[in-house]
Amino acid sequence: MITPRIDTTVAHDRVYRALRTLVMHGEIAPGQALTLRGIGRDFGVSMTPAREAVRRLVAEGALTLSSSGRVATPELTADRIEELAAIRALLEPELASRALPRAHFALIDRLTAINTTNAEAVAKSDAVGYIRTNLEFHRTLYLRAQAPAMLALLETVWLQLGPTMRALYGRLRRNEPPAHHRHILAALRAGDEPGLRLAVRTDVTQGLRHLAGWERTSP
Repeated sequence: MITPRIDTTVAHDRVYRALRTLVMHGEIAPGQALTLRGIGRDFGVSMTPAREAVRRLVAEGALTLSSSGRVATPELTADRIEELAAIRALLEPELASRALPRAHFALIDRLTAINTTNAEAVAKSDAVGYIRTNLEFHRTLYLRAQAPAMLALLETVWLQLGPTMRALYGRLRRNEPPAHHRHILAALRAGDEPGLRLAVRTDVTQGLRHLAGWERTSP
């Protein structure tokens, strides 16, 4: 009786982590429906691990569950995008500020390398690669804040925004990396806490507010 339970738990956690990554990196389109049968087939698991993984992701806001039982990735309204942008504007400058005293040269070098990879993804029009390396840049910095509860809250916001960020990337047709990462790196090197807060806040809200405005004017 014990072994199957362990196997089921391992399978559920594997499916949960894989689906969570797909959603956060925008590899599933906004509003795309998912089925337990399809998840089970894609990951080679039974319905039980698939159901448990979906349940956890719904609780985190990564997936939605309608009254009819339809599971899908979030489709965000303009108001919801603005709300999530406001949350990012509160949390991320604070995390960056807390990280600043621990921003040693090795960390800045690591962030610079990630930003180079991010720029390469932009040059290749690789939307998923751009989102993945963009989040890696921010997470690497925020881990130095040593504020796990705050970072966990932020990751639920990133989860909800993942599919929408992919849609935003396609609409912007960006061919140059965002300048704000360079401003973040410069502020870290200078130990400039107000400048760091401003650079992070601008970076995490500018694109989302552009998308919110686009949604309001779309037919």
